[in-house]
Amino acid sequence: MSIKIGILGYGNLGRGVECAIKQNPDMELAAVFTRRNPDDVKILTEGVKVYPVDEMEKMKDSIDVLILCGGSATDLPVQTPKYASMFNVVDSFDTHAKIPEHFAQVDEAAKQSGKVGIISVGWDPGMFSLNRLYANVILREGNDYTFWGKGVSQGHSDAVRRIEGVKDARQYTIPVPAALEAVRAGKNPELSTREKHTRECFVVAEEGADKARIEEEIKTMPNYFSDYDTTVHFITEEEMKANHSGLPHGGCVIRSGKTGWNQEHNHVIEYSLNLDSNPEFTASVIVAYARAAYRMNKEGMSGCKTVFDVAPAYLSEKSGEELRAHLL
Repeated sequence: MSIKIGILGYGNLGRGVECAIKQNPDMELAAVFTRRNPDDVKILTEGVKVYPVDEMEKMKDSIDVLILCGGSATDLPVQTPKYASMFNVVDSFDTHAKIPEHFAQVDEAAKQSGKVGIISVGWDPGMFSLNRLYANVILREGNDYTFWGKGVSQGHSDAVRRIEGVKDARQYTIPVPAALEAVRAGKNPELSTREKHTRECFVVAEEGADKARIEEEIKTMPNYFSDYDTTVHFITEEEMKANHSGLPHGGCVIRSGKTGWNQEHNHVIEYSLNLDSNPEFTASVIVAYARAAYRMNKEGMSGCKTVFDVAPAYLSEKSGEELRAHLL
């Protein structure tokens, strides 16, 4: 039996989820939901309907897992708890500072409904989070470092686009080369947020918009830009399409630590990603965790979960016997 997936929001991430479902033979796309006019949303999967959001509740019995593809700034804090009261859900909430608060709200809703909600799924938070945990429990004496980019941050770009007067925007996260070199060399530097990354924004402003105000709002935005050296460039729509239409990203998680009775041996653990399409890779992670949400709920689990709570075997369509024979 196929796991029936619903998608809420059909932007870059939603399209990526649709593509990932195609690669998973135990899943099928059941429906796409949108806040736009459904007639204006053209999806890739033949025979699947696009519905307005207000029809979602009617389809509670025909969707096994709802994947939420909205932004972390304003969509997911409202949508994930709301729909966890009706469906098993997975989201990619990536505002690290607010994850505990988001978890609590989703946990309450999902426990009341008897559903599973898996939040903050993607590569960071998500795969990077797992690798931080693994490295911490192996190298007990050491330091953690996470570097993102160079690449387009979907969440930060979305946050900029929501500023009044912004027509379009891309935000690039860029590691500071000297900091990355020092960490890989095992020097264990003490680095502030500002010393690890810079941020660069390319913004298409609406005609007549106050560019000085927009730049100030970007640079002072808490949780997104206020702790970083940020450069803002105002460009035309043509320049945006020509130079910033792709969505590459990547980064690495590094732990530098010591072992031995007198801590005489040094070790560096590094997990890195080089992504041609940030949303498609993120979507692929989310779809694997949708399988986990379905299986965990079938086993009677409920409430909010993160990647830390999901056993790896739940992510694969392979049986335990197949996993042990081929991947262990």
